[in-house]
Amino acid sequence: MDIKLQTKRLFITPVCLADLDKIHELHSLPETDRFNTLGIPESLSQTKELVRGWIAKNNDQENKYFTFKIALAESRKFIGLIALNLGLPKYKNAEVWYKLHSDFWNKGYATEALNKILEFGFSELKLHRIEAGCAVQNLGSIRVLEKVGMIREGRKRKVLPLKDGWSDNFHYAMLSTDFKKQHE
Repeated sequence: MDIKLQTKRLFITPVCLADLDKIHELHSLPETDRFNTLGIPESLSQTKELVRGWIAKNNDQENKYFTFKIALAESRKFIGLIALNLGLPKYKNAEVWYKLHSDFWNKGYATEALNKILEFGFSELKLHRIEAGCAVQNLGSIRVLEKVGMIREGRKRKVLPLKDGWSDNFHYAMLSTDFKKQHE
């Protein structure tokens, strides 16, 4: 997969093994792990298997999974991950997730990256609906999802197995028609 997405400040490309150390560092940070169900990896080899799985899915002929690294456009410095996982073709839907290194929180990067992925999903992939979920205590992620125009559709009770126990999850979505209205 040779997709290159760019915004004013970001360069978004498929993950590769060269990103392994940075991805491992990102997954090992307690602050980024707080609302993540993956957990902190036990070793670099565990992260390597995860990344290899993403790369394999990225290169699958069906193109159902897109896992990208987010880098600063000028320096190409790795700052996080963002992914779009497609559902069944009939439904033309997908789920998005993202994770940024805490050094880059509160700078608008997550919002900028998510906007670009939404554009990719609706304009390039012709999706009908893109969904996201986040723990109800994850105020930063809630702000990002709402800032890009995703609508909170519901709350699932005690569905996320987080380090501090089971958490409720807010469910967000955006339709292609919502996206078009925002960008007219």
